[in-house]
Amino acid sequence: MSSSHVGRIELPNGRSFSRMVYGAMRLTQAQNPSVDHTLACIDACLAQGITTFDHADIYGDYRCESLFGEALKLAPELKQKIQIVSKCGIKLISPQYPERRIKHYDTSAAHIRYSVDNSLSRLGVARLDTLLIHRPDPFMNAHETGACLDALIQEGKIASAGVSNFSNHEFDLLQSAMRNPLVTNQLEISLLAQHTFLDGSLGQCQQRGIRPMAWSPLAGGRLFGDEIAAQRLQPALARIAKAQGVDIDAVAIAWLLAHPANIVPIVGTNNLERIARLG
Repeated sequence: MSSSHVGRIELPNGRSFSRMVYGAMRLTQAQNPSVDHTLACIDACLAQGITTFDHADIYGDYRCESLFGEALKLAPELKQKIQIVSKCGIKLISPQYPERRIKHYDTSAAHIRYSVDNSLSRLGVARLDTLLIHRPDPFMNAHETGACLDALIQEGKIASAGVSNFSNHEFDLLQSAMRNPLVTNQLEISLLAQHTFLDGSLGQCQQRGIRPMAWSPLAGGRLFGDEIAAQRLQPALARIAKAQGVDIDAVAIAWLLAHPANIVPIVGTNNLERIARLG
């Protein structure tokens, strides 16, 4: 993979993501979780052609979006160069919300609107490029949730909507209650998480022309650890990496990129040198 040639991939609504996405979940876990470091991560991504950034309201105990937004304040011109994905629907136990007694899901219209307005404020942007429902909610009223997502698109607060960790049936239920197409399903996909290749998830994406996003494409680093499944893969990964002159994580990512469903890996690292090797 050569510098600045990550490329782009079209979504069902005619917009596009970069071929790989930067995951902002660990921004507050950096060795130096500062605004300057966050801006350096954004710049490093853009240098590789990675223009799409994945957030969730809950990341960093509700602090990652604010940190990213503070970085954009230092360089507001970047808002025109990037796409922002965020997620909502999970309510964490947090000092930010002392009234909560249990973690739970909430896909009501009131909570979705509350979350979107907060994300826009924290990020300092007028619109999210894509909003995802973070997890399936057993009590989701699909007609209420779908109507809310359609209304947010109509109002211009989000450009598109999608889901995360939804089964085929859950995806179809929500889509049946919407006018606008759901543009992605963000799923756990990696060499150590291959269930989506067998449960019909990627088949549904291909059938509908949806671009699945892969969270934890390197299995959260477990791919390089001492698990039996990882150890079985490591010699082959090392052999291919040596032949191609790349790191083994690039081989694992390339395996996902080769799939006909057009998987969009989400890569999350605070190491600027690793970001520089992603392009």
